[in-house]
Amino acid sequence: MNKEDEVSLFLKRFKDKAKIFGIVFRDDRGKNTQALLDMEITALKRLEIIKNLEVDDFVEGPLEDTLNKVADLWVFGKKVKSQDVYIKISMGIANNSAVCISFHVAEYKLVYQFK
Repeated sequence: MNKEDEVSLFLKRFKDKAKIFGIVFRDDRGKNTQALLDMEITALKRLEIIKNLEVDDFVEGPLEDTLNKVADLWVFGKKVKSQDVYIKISMGIANNSAVCISFHVAEYKLVYQFK
């Protein structure tokens, strides 16, 4: 399977899981909450942005989750109010919510693999 197909399959599975179990957002990480305030977007808008991720938004992955060791991490980026937003997501634990670990203004230039 080529990389684009792999990313497409991950996004399909992630979105399907999110429809059933929802997405847990790591808002306990200060910069994720601060990003919503700084960009003046709501939590619902953030959810919409994540649900609309496409293969073209792919930056890197799968990456090993060395902290929680649950599921691989995937990094995407999206323009929000003319700023690149760094989005790191995971399938999370089986039969539980998908997870958004990071959602904040990119701290470095994002290199999109398919744009």
